[in-house]
Amino acid sequence: MQPFVISIAAVSGGGKTTIVRQLSEKLHNSKSLFFDNYDFEGPDDIIKWLDSGAIYEEWNLSPLLKDLEILLTEQLNFIILDYPFAYKHSMIREFIDFTVFIDTPLDVALARRLTRDFQNSTNRNILQGLDNYVSRGRRGYLEMLKTIKPDSDISVDGTLPVLEIVNIICDRIKRCK
Repeated sequence: MQPFVISIAAVSGGGKTTIVRQLSEKLHNSKSLFFDNYDFEGPDDIIKWLDSGAIYEEWNLSPLLKDLEILLTEQLNFIILDYPFAYKHSMIREFIDFTVFIDTPLDVALARRLTRDFQNSTNRNILQGLDNYVSRGRRGYLEMLKTIKPDSDISVDGTLPVLEIVNIICDRIKRCK
């Protein structure tokens, strides 16, 4: 019996990593893979990629796929992916059993990112980060709301307490497994 593969998606600052870590603790005999731990070949210019239709196949996800295939051979109950594309990329899609979109309001996600990424930064760096969000980053977030959220099996309110989000996901997994 192969492990049940769960994909968790959210905008940056949406809570993916926190939820994946908590799910991994709650779901017995599980392992996790984190998208940010990889250096993928992909579009050089995200805005150009968005303007060209956000073709997810342009990302070479081979490193993630390799690790996922290894985990699929292990005697695990669950594999949890911190993975932003839900079912949008054919290379990974066939291995995913269930996708979750953590629907975190963009202002909350931005505040979390600022808190996380700019703790020891100068005011100038913080302002540059905000400018980048307004001029570029927000468009990527909106793309996820337009394409990844509706492509997911469930959407969970990202403002709920972490434990409540984890419990909602676990309840849904029990029903579909």
